[in-house]
Amino acid sequence: MSQITQRKQDHIDAVLNDPQVERQQSEFDHIKLMHRALPELDFAQINTQSEFLGHKIAFPLMIASMTGGAAQNLQQINQHLAEAAEACQVPMAVGSQRAMIQDQAAGESFKLRQYAPTVPLIANIGAVQLNYGFGLEQAQRAVETLQADALYLHLNPLQEVIQPEGDTNFTQLADKIAQLVESLEVPVILKEVGCGLSPADIELGLQAGVRHFDVAGRGGTSWSRIEAHRASNELGFLFQDWGLTTLQSLKLAAPYQNQADFIASGGIRNGMDMIKAVIMGGRLCGIAAPLLAPALDSSQSVIDKIEQFKQEFATAQFLLGVANSDALHLNTGLVLP
Repeated sequence: MSQITQRKQDHIDAVLNDPQVERQQSEFDHIKLMHRALPELDFAQINTQSEFLGHKIAFPLMIASMTGGAAQNLQQINQHLAEAAEACQVPMAVGSQRAMIQDQAAGESFKLRQYAPTVPLIANIGAVQLNYGFGLEQAQRAVETLQADALYLHLNPLQEVIQPEGDTNFTQLADKIAQLVESLEVPVILKEVGCGLSPADIELGLQAGVRHFDVAGRGGTSWSRIEAHRASNELGFLFQDWGLTTLQSLKLAAPYQNQADFIASGGIRNGMDMIKAVIMGGRLCGIAAPLLAPALDSSQSVIDKIEQFKQEFATAQFLLGVANSDALHLNTGLVLP
């Protein structure tokens, strides 16, 4: 097994076996919503549909980046997720495709369009790899293998510092991101992996031509803690709660809402969290960790979990008296002062 595939296995094992990887600090419970006892709506007619990258989707959920690599279980996880994405009509993002660039055998785990022919699929490479030999060729290969509708460039400086084999040269990345945005035929989405995006990060992205951001705040899965297990040192545990929560990032992103679309991910664990994230500015909500165990089981298990999220989301939308989910976005009048 290649080093990078082993790393993917280590990540999966840490999420499944260390309960404290899940930090439960998203602070979504701090937001209280305005209940409507007389919603003047028929629950059966609630419209949860939204739009992402020109596609109609069932509700504002995206299966967020998880894994991929040259191992049967990793390929199976991605297949189950893709089949569920298609069945539920929601987008899906894959884990880092650096694995398939460095190990040809990993490519099969990212050939998912056959399982999800109609929904948006998001390719994924680490932005820092643009300082380590990656460029347009590798980005195009990632997009073409997945037949993707967009490309995630993930930003993970904390994870790279903790990771034993981490790549830590983040200098002049904004210029290289701008070159990639200009050359690539699909949109580029800048994404953190659990520490949030600051206004300075968003401004650099906007200057580079990026118009989609995934704030991916802290409060859910801690990649610092995951890498601490692999590094066998205390640094990752010290920084396991570093960063901005998803809600903090969304609030800080408010001045940029007319310039870009924002995806909310990081610590979103149910449909009520999703509603709150949309109200605070997320066009879409990324969820990963709650879908991992179902994905190890079957496509149907993932479908069941997504349908649970949809039922929770629709119930909250109904109790807020909002007929169409688009009317939730930035509707802070639904939040108690």
